[in-house]
Amino acid sequence: MISWKLLDTAQIPGGVELRLMQRGTEFSIKLGQNELMNSRLSGSEEALATLTCERLQGCKQPRLLIGGLGMGFTLRAALSKLDANARVVVAELVPEVVAWARGPMAEVFGDSLNDPRVSIREKDVGLLIRAERSAFDAILLDVDNGPEGLSREANDALYNTSGLATAHAALRPGGVLAVWSSGPDPRFTQRLTRAGFDVDEIKTRASRKGGGARHVIWIATRLDQRG
Repeated sequence: MISWKLLDTAQIPGGVELRLMQRGTEFSIKLGQNELMNSRLSGSEEALATLTCERLQGCKQPRLLIGGLGMGFTLRAALSKLDANARVVVAELVPEVVAWARGPMAEVFGDSLNDPRVSIREKDVGLLIRAERSAFDAILLDVDNGPEGLSREANDALYNTSGLATAHAALRPGGVLAVWSSGPDPRFTQRLTRAGFDVDEIKTRASRKGGGARHVIWIATRLDQRG
């Protein structure tokens, strides 16, 4: 059996260490003992994008903000559903993650990072959300294992009442806030509703084939009409 090999480490600002592991053609990114993502299990991250893009049908020149590059599952799935007029901004806090995407995991990412619709920002997604109002048709968050700051405490500000109000303001009328989670969180659903979103909580599986762990995606639509 092939053993796991440590390829590189990276320090999350204000958080802990990420480890990039490889076993044959399989990659894993770990945070302590938690596996944040695995190159064999992309189903729920892809669903985050496809479910969002379904809500954007009819939107001309959609602009999306993806929080967390990871292994690019969400990015690639979004690009496969969007036309040439779309624009996708990907915010990645850890520069090494971008380097891994262009280096050892280049085959996993394919041509996605060079797609003319894509802009990579090595920056905290929270700063980008706070910097603009009515700027995005969708904000997709996959920066933790759910609506709490697992990788860094500062990420709690994305999911609390104030953070959700900021996300609401950053979306265009009818825009979508999509959040990935490893499991349910009824209190987060309630906060989304109080923040002015119509909320669908969708259960999905880690594997494309419908197996693996059960994950949750919130698709929260801003409660007003698209202009």
